[in-house]
Amino acid sequence: MIAYLEGELFQKRPDCLIIKVGGVGYQTFIPLSTFYQLPEPPASVALHVHTQVQTDSLQLYAFATLDEKQTFIKLLSIPRVGPRLALNILSGISPQDLAQTLIQGDIPRLAAIPGLGRKSAERIMVELKGKLRPDATAVSALSAGPQGALWEDALSALINLGYSRTLAEEVLRHVQLHEKPLTLEEILRLSLSRLASQ
Repeated sequence: MIAYLEGELFQKRPDCLIIKVGGVGYQTFIPLSTFYQLPEPPASVALHVHTQVQTDSLQLYAFATLDEKQTFIKLLSIPRVGPRLALNILSGISPQDLAQTLIQGDIPRLAAIPGLGRKSAERIMVELKGKLRPDATAVSALSAGPQGALWEDALSALINLGYSRTLAEEVLRHVQLHEKPLTLEEILRLSLSRLASQ
């Protein structure tokens, strides 16, 4: 199963893109939220990917953040919510806003997403309430240089130092979103400083 792609952005459209990896072009479907964050091709990108295997096809869905991917998978677990509708939902609302909307029971906000409707919004509200956290911060994997690869390297380093994956990810999210470090050394220094103060 393909879970992550890093390569050259060969082509992009609002609904899909082609990433060239090792001479092979992978077509992946995306939400608008990811499209808006993409650079113009050609450019290096790294995206979180969900592989959907069906009887007669294999399709890839790519996301700028792991948070979006995980929300997409949770949406797919809801009866009668397929990949197209799940992408449509993510195009109309961020994972953080979706989580907050579920907590508030704001059905009209969900129903306002094009292609959803009140009945589908009510079903999503019932199925997902309590399963999404509004404080789940999105960690971008779009930039293979300054963010995506560094995130993986920093995470691996912290885990090798004995920290749990959950704690390491939490600290890295905070550091990336608030400190904006540019190098692996800065990320690790700030992460270790924050861990030491906990």
